[in-house]
Amino acid sequence: MKKTRFILLAFLVSFSTIIAQEEKPKEVQKGHYNISKFKQLNEEFATPNMYRTAAGAPGKNYYQQRADYKIDVVLDDKNQKLFGNETITYYNNSPDVLEYLWVQLEQNRSKPNSLGDAAENGGPSFGYQPQKYVAEFMGKPFQGGFNIESLTDSKGKNLKSTINFTMMRIDLDTPLQPGASFSFNIKWWYHINNYMIDRGRSGYEHFPKDGNNLYIIAQFFPRMAVYNDVEGWQNMQFWGRGEFTLPFGNYDVTITTPSDHILDATGVLQNPKEVFTPTEYNRYIAASTSFDKPIIIVTQAEATEKEKHFSEKTKTWKFKAENVRDFAFSSSRKFIYDMQAVKIGGKTVMAVSLYPKEGNPLWEEYSTKVVAHTLKSYSNRLFDYPYPKAISVNADQQGMEYPMICWNFGRCNEDGTYSPQTRRGMIGVIVHEVGHNFFPMIVNSDERQWTWMDEGLNTFTQLLAQEEFEKDFPSRGYPKNVVEYMSGDQNYITPIMTQSESIFNFSSNAYAKPAAGLYMLREFIMGHELFDHAFKTYANRWKFKHPTPEDFFRTMEDASAVDLDWFWRGWFYTTNVNDIGIKSVKKYYVTDIVPKRIQNMTRSNRGSTSTPPQMVYLVAEDHEDVTEMMINTKNPTEEIKLLDDYLTEHFSKEERAALENPTYFYEVKFEKPGGLVMPILVDYIFEDGSKISHNYPAEVWRLNDHEVIKLIPSTKPIKEIIIDSREITADINKENNYWPKKESISKLQEFKAKQ
Repeated sequence: MKKTRFILLAFLVSFSTIIAQEEKPKEVQKGHYNISKFKQLNEEFATPNMYRTAAGAPGKNYYQQRADYKIDVVLDDKNQKLFGNETITYYNNSPDVLEYLWVQLEQNRSKPNSLGDAAENGGPSFGYQPQKYVAEFMGKPFQGGFNIESLTDSKGKNLKSTINFTMMRIDLDTPLQPGASFSFNIKWWYHINNYMIDRGRSGYEHFPKDGNNLYIIAQFFPRMAVYNDVEGWQNMQFWGRGEFTLPFGNYDVTITTPSDHILDATGVLQNPKEVFTPTEYNRYIAASTSFDKPIIIVTQAEATEKEKHFSEKTKTWKFKAENVRDFAFSSSRKFIYDMQAVKIGGKTVMAVSLYPKEGNPLWEEYSTKVVAHTLKSYSNRLFDYPYPKAISVNADQQGMEYPMICWNFGRCNEDGTYSPQTRRGMIGVIVHEVGHNFFPMIVNSDERQWTWMDEGLNTFTQLLAQEEFEKDFPSRGYPKNVVEYMSGDQNYITPIMTQSESIFNFSSNAYAKPAAGLYMLREFIMGHELFDHAFKTYANRWKFKHPTPEDFFRTMEDASAVDLDWFWRGWFYTTNVNDIGIKSVKKYYVTDIVPKRIQNMTRSNRGSTSTPPQMVYLVAEDHEDVTEMMINTKNPTEEIKLLDDYLTEHFSKEERAALENPTYFYEVKFEKPGGLVMPILVDYIFEDGSKISHNYPAEVWRLNDHEVIKLIPSTKPIKEIIIDSREITADINKENNYWPKKESISKLQEFKAKQ
């Protein structure tokens, strides 16, 4: 009776459950968009068109504007002013009719009470130089900015214009038709800033001991803005961080300075006999054929003597430059001057250095040598350097680049000594700034928008050049160097694809992280051969043109046949981090005894008690079937008769001897707490000390974004498993990178030391 009641009760419970399920409406699962991290970037990318192809190359109707300049400037050393007069001829190569032109006035960022200052945010500085304190708090701010005296067309007629902070719109009486050009004249002057006090990317440095100034002059003339197929006029204001975007053109420039100054600039000097003494001129000519060492044109003794006298006379330097996007120069009576010839692709390029005695002996020993090395390294990797020279100027606390010329920090102590850090910093900044001749002076990306396109690509190429220059040279572009940044507070981290002015950590975001990403692509995602070919293809497609981020991304895939959308999305468009760990490791035995769970499953499926077919089974050592297996066999890893019969039947004796017979099987489960997908770089270390390494591609995560399982057969037991032993995946958490679990990451260092 009790049994009957129980059966009835069970039936009623089951029946009521069925009724309840029928009455309760079935919950419909909500759908979702494609959330796969391997989703293509079609929605993020601009649509390909006749100007820019889907392959990442310039299209058949690609165009770019051109601006030629005729400039005359006078450097007033006594009053630290610069006076200029220029004629700009602007060529409209676009298919559009232009009603107005936009001209950049970056010096206006230094105007008193400028919008740039008003947009700054922050409290007091840690300390103030007296001059800076007076300027900021005692009513005497620096009187910077362009003072435009006249703006006329080629016939002398005044042009209508509107100045908006650092941009000037010139309204045309007659719209500029496609294929037409327009010439106009601007006369201006401005106060040159002491960049040691007022900061800035150019200006002058004053030397109180001898009363001299060292000038690094850039953004010194009104410059045409870019008009292109992507944005129309790129007239974003210059707030100070996002740098410059400029059209290419030809320059004819004269610069009048005190007669005892030494000067060099973008372009080719047209009148060396007029500006050099006979001795200096002979050395200048000799340097053009000196390929083994620099020739000193102005010695330290000669420069030191010049410092003592301030000439009232002037001289004029004449330069011409073809197909450049900008012009800059540096001038001082303090300059030591040396040059060396470098053979690049069958032509001679001059490596040049200008530096005061405060930079010696460091600069005389290294600067020109580093310039020459950089030109060779970048040319081998990208394309032959096309310009006639590259100049490195020693300017304290500076690191800035322009076509053919750059300013670089690195000073010695008063007794001429210098630390290893100073030496490395000076070499690094020279490689970096000279390298900028390629990105963005030639591969002319929009710095105002995308800082990473010049800084990141250049930092990566710099890293490779420094590796060639000196073993173990420290570089910020290695993946391990961005781990701390990527592990930081997400409230203060932005994606790489962020406009320059909105980036929190500028150095890490725009320099180090993009470079680290390219390093990872080259080292283990694409490999050297595919990456190098694609990177070179991008550089050659877009030299002397204006590429966008999509052009870079598309070209890298087009030239390599590697789908990288997952990488661009994760590394460039998000702030996700890489954290891959070992979740568990199981050891399996091989046997021909049918495990009980398989027997039960087979009977259930067949509806009978027949014996399952003979097979070879892998059984986990921590599974209950191992107990049964141990009872039936003395040694669970002994040779299996079933497998031996199969091998004898299908393979010859020689073939069997060549086959490896694994006796150990490991199921390794990898987890991914981090948001990035990334290849799994893993080392399996055996008890005899040997090792095998695997690179499981990122696609291993495509169907499971949380866990990946790999079965590792082996003829010998595994002692350790280590993820990313070379620290090249920017993995932010090393604690889960080991099996057996390590208490300290010191084990990683111990492992690396043995390699």
